[in-house]
Amino acid sequence: MSAIETCRTEALGGHVAGCAKCGYHHIAYNSCKNRHCPKCQGPAARDWMEARAEDLLPVEYFHVVFTMPAEIAQIAYWNKKAIHGLLYKASAETVMTIAADPKRMGARVGMTSVLHTWGSALTHHPHIHMIVPGGGLSPDGARWTACRPGFFLHVRVLSRLFRRLFLEKLMDLHRAGQLTFFGNLERLAQADAFAQWLAPFRKSEWVVYAKPPFGGPEAVLAYLSRYTHRVAISNDRLVSADAQTVAFRWKDYRIKSGDRQKVMRLATPEFIRRFLTDVLPDGFHRIRHYGLLASGVRKGNIRKIRALLCVQRPEQIAASGPEAEIIPLTLREPCPCCGGPMRIIEIFRRGQKPMSRAPPREQAA
Repeated sequence: MSAIETCRTEALGGHVAGCAKCGYHHIAYNSCKNRHCPKCQGPAARDWMEARAEDLLPVEYFHVVFTMPAEIAQIAYWNKKAIHGLLYKASAETVMTIAADPKRMGARVGMTSVLHTWGSALTHHPHIHMIVPGGGLSPDGARWTACRPGFFLHVRVLSRLFRRLFLEKLMDLHRAGQLTFFGNLERLAQADAFAQWLAPFRKSEWVVYAKPPFGGPEAVLAYLSRYTHRVAISNDRLVSADAQTVAFRWKDYRIKSGDRQKVMRLATPEFIRRFLTDVLPDGFHRIRHYGLLASGVRKGNIRKIRALLCVQRPEQIAASGPEAEIIPLTLREPCPCCGGPMRIIEIFRRGQKPMSRAPPREQAA
């Protein structure tokens, strides 16, 4: 919270940039670079997108979402690292297992998974957003096996296997003593009570759904960058804020048709509490790659797939769609007045103020 409060203020220091042609100058304060800060994630998303452009394949891409029941999400709040990690593993194993089935696709696939832990109203709602190329390598690696056009895998089949794998692995975590319980669920620390509590979830429907394929590589990248670096709430959703109340826009998904946009007003302490609920443990990786796209083998697999598809490495794809809410003017960008190059003419440290508010033209040169 301290990082977000001091982001791009004098508390973190910064620099003064001046134009070498017209003498225009501006002050740029340093960013906190915290991954939960709404202001810092726009530039981070842009850089990540540029790095991922060379991994794109000329195939359909699908978006699959895996969720867990709200009751299990409650204990996930107390055991973020263990259960969120389980959510990644169970969903990835589900897709790879079903895709490898000869009756389905019969291919080795890869995916990029991103964890979100919030709903539109800032409620605690852990779920996985998975982006999957529409196909994979044959078991012998000799050919590319594509899925049916516009269709990846049956979501009901995915849902049943995901449910079984998740619950089995959750029981393993409990047996290993890696789960903690509080309040009225403290009794679940006992093995019998936990097994009895889990029993109804073995028969309930777990929500797994797939969206239509993307329109092309540019759409995949733009979409991915927004999801990979999104935080619980962005500045453009805020309507008003003061010491007593924060109002923000949210989308009510229970409404099947019509306008889903609503405005929610929360007491300021409650708004802060909900926002901080989604802070991840230190060192926890929110973006993970599996199967053919796992970090250690991704580059080799991408080269092999391109050769099988007889395509060349793609050109660098420019960013499309909305970028950062606030993108600071940096040395990578020209002067907004004349288009000349911007240079750093002064650096000030944490807690300091810039010495000169209006540097002369010769100093800027």
